[in-house]
Amino acid sequence: MVTISKEENNFHFKVEGLHKLWALKSQLTIPTINVVRAYQDRDALNGWWKGIRMPGTHVPGLITAGTFYQSGEKIFWDVVNKDNAIIIDLEDESYKKLIIEVKNPSDAIEIINDGIEFV
Repeated sequence: MVTISKEENNFHFKVEGLHKLWALKSQLTIPTINVVRAYQDRDALNGWWKGIRMPGTHVPGLITAGTFYQSGEKIFWDVVNKDNAIIIDLEDESYKKLIIEVKNPSDAIEIINDGIEFV
């Protein structure tokens, strides 16, 4: 699971508990200006192919965590419960998307979408 906070012009995505071990990452910091939008799309999470794992953990139907390359895009995953997963589209970042599990998806989406800086 990931907790989200906003401090000044950055979002902080903190990977919690054993997810740090599975995702091989403890935190991501993304400038608000590089966040395009946050949303839920359960259909996008379906299917067993998540991409080429580099590095990370993938046990189909159980957990997807870490860095994956799919269709030439680098995506960060940390999902066990798809019902609590959100997708965050990014630009000008090494990751194209963050697909993460949060405690309360609607609150997380609101925090992100309200905190986005428009140029």
